[in-house]
Order: sequence, then structure tokens, then C-alpha cells
Amino acid sequence: MPKVLSIILGGGKGTRLYPLTQSRSKPAVPFGGKHRIVDIPISNCINSGLRQIYVLTQFNSASLHLHIARAYRFDSFSNGFVEILAAEQTFEHSGWYEGTADAVRKNFTHFKTQDPKYYIILSGDQLYRMNLKEFLAQHEASGADITIACTAVNRRDASGFGIMQIDKQSNITAFMEKPGPDRNIDEWKIPAQSGISVASPDKEYLASMGIYIFNAKAMEECLNNNMTDFGKEIIPASIKDHKVSAFVHNGYWEDIGTIRSFYEANLDLTEITPQFNFYDAEAPIYTHYRNLPASKINGAQLDRVTCSEGCVITYATITRSVIGIRTIIESGSILEGVVCMGADYYESDSSKAVDEKADIPRVGIGKNCHIKKAIIDKNARIGHNVSIGMGEIPPDGDYGYYHVVDRIYVITKNAIIPDNTVI
Repeated sequence: MPKVLSIILGGGKGTRLYPLTQSRSKPAVPFGGKHRIVDIPISNCINSGLRQIYVLTQFNSASLHLHIARAYRFDSFSNGFVEILAAEQTFEHSGWYEGTADAVRKNFTHFKTQDPKYYIILSGDQLYRMNLKEFLAQHEASGADITIACTAVNRRDASGFGIMQIDKQSNITAFMEKPGPDRNIDEWKIPAQSGISVASPDKEYLASMGIYIFNAKAMEECLNNNMTDFGKEIIPASIKDHKVSAFVHNGYWEDIGTIRSFYEANLDLTEITPQFNFYDAEAPIYTHYRNLPASKINGAQLDRVTCSEGCVITYATITRSVIGIRTIIESGSILEGVVCMGADYYESDSSKAVDEKADIPRVGIGKNCHIKKAIIDKNARIGHNVSIGMGEIPPDGDYGYYHVVDRIYVITKNAIIPDNTVI
């Protein structure tokens, strides 16, 4: 296999996922009970045999550094690595990354020493499985300078994406950024002569997934300017001067960069047949190995629940929820549509005694709580008889130890919610 560098774009402040990004970068946000979002693109790379991986980030990166250091250790014979490149000051530049393309440009000094033939650019906030070997094989076979991974969408969804116009050889001839619903884009439909098969007949347009393969020379040429963003600037400009091809991905793909999409993608994991399969033995999703004990379920009723390691659930009723590592749920509590991220630690008996004297609830969910349609971030302390989401939902906003975002309650990390609180 030719030398390929995989570059995962960690994003900026992650404002669309706030307050989950209040104290961590977007790729470090927990997902699915035991993973982090960054585990998805890293695992796609590893399962495709691509083991030279950089993650570019610049905001709240300490948690991400710790996770990657613990989770991804390759032996000395594989030449594999997963490294974080945070924004840094040099004699050439002293500012932050100004966009996705600018982040790659400012790290060329690190990339060039690897002498890669190809760069694969991946997003750090998407949920999908892709065989990147097939992606790379098509790129080589097409003779393209750049190949863009695309997914077929219907006209309604096309309004929110960058849309590709292709010829019958799947070469991209034009790019349109988020065409409004009133704009006529019939000429942008997938040509019948292209031979591209799609999952549904109403999906007649190709949308960019924000995943690219560049020849090394083409990457340097495309970034030899002041443009800062791949999707909005680099890709439209490159179509004029380079051969750009489309790779159509027909599998599940979801942008989980907003609170709503993040919440719904988590809960979909509890379905009998989820859209994203964590149970593929041939292509596992890797993460930090924690050596936690098995979860203990004491007389609880669980229906469509994913329960991670190290939990203790006692006489609770839980429906369509994701329960993260080390979650403690006391008797009589009811959870409906809850994404609980769990805890980073177990409390000692001495710390519990100190907190009890100070009337501070224990980490976890206390007795007789009723919680509905909520995301509970790590290490939250929810006291006894707490009600969340059972009444009228307030307007979106910051309410101290919780936020409301798109009509979803988000209990912040390390929040303390006293006994008998009604939210």
C-alpha cells in the first residue's frame, strides 16, 4: 500500500455541541456509553490498514490528549501512531487555526517529513463506517488528483449540504454550497449514465461528506494560498484546475455535531437493529481499555437499553436509554430517553461520608428520580426525588447546572442537583 497520512479534523470550539464541549474538545465528547466521538474515524482508519494518523485540534484538548495516549498504542514494528497536533506558535505563524484547510497548511512541516503519497482528510464529528481501502483504490484507479466521499440525498436534505455535479465518469464538474429549497437544481441530479446505485430512488443528488483524498502534490498546490476552509473554498476552487472525482458511500452516515443529532444517534443505538453497528467483530470500534468490572443489575427493569461496564443499577426502570461507564442508579428511579455518560471514577467511602455531611449528593442518580429526554454529562450528582423533563420544557438557554438545547435537557459535567429538585 502506498504511504497514506490520515488527518482527522478536530474542529474548533464545538459551539453546536455546547455545553458538552464546555470542558473538552468535540472529538473527546463521550458517545455510546463507553466511546469517544474520535474513536469512530480512528477505528475506520485502523480497520482499513491506515495506521499513521494525526488529529488536529486547538480547543480544550487535554481530555483528548489523555484519551488518545491511553487508547492507541502501536507496537514498534508497525510504524503506526495516533498523534494530536494542537495549534502551536512558530516563527512562520503565531495564530490559531483559522479553518480546516488552514489547520492542515500550518502542519505541513510535520506531514512532509513522512513523505506521504496521499492524504486522507476525515471529520472528527461524524458517525459512519467506511472501508477507506476501497476509497483509496477508486482514487488511484480514476487517476484523480482529489476524490471526495459523497452520500446520496433527496432534494429536501440537499439544502443543507455542499452538492456535487458529476459527469458520467463520476468526475466532479461543479460544486454548490447549500442550495436553498427554492433553487432549481434539476441539472445537478446524478446522471443515469454514471451507473451509480443509491439506496432510495428519491436520493437524486450527491452531497459532500467532508471526507477527501488528496495526492500529496495536489494538496500542496491547493493550499498554496490564503484560503482557510476545505468545503467552502478549497474544493470549489480545485475543481477548476484539478481532476476531482466522486466516491459514493451508500452506508449509514450521520453528522453528530449538534445536540439534537448527537442525542438521536445515541438513542438509535438502543434499537433492535440500530443504524450504526457496534457489534461488527471484523471492524471493531476501538477505545480506551479500562479493566472495569461487569455491570450489576439488582431487580431493575431495562427495555432497549445499552449498559456499559462498571454500572450498579438497583430497582430502577429504564427505557430506551444509553447508560455510560460507572453509572450508579438508585432504587425507584425511572429513566426514559436518557443519554447518561457515567463517571470518571468511583467515590471512596470516606469521600461519601464527607459529602453526606455537606448535603452533597453522590455521583450518579439518587432514589425515586424521574428523568426524561435528557443528556447527563459525566460525574453529575443527582440527588433523591429529582424530576427532570416531566413538565413543560422551558426555552432554550443556560439555566446554571443544566441547559436546554433544541428542547433537550443537558445536565452539565460535574453538576450538583440537590434532593427534591424539579427541572
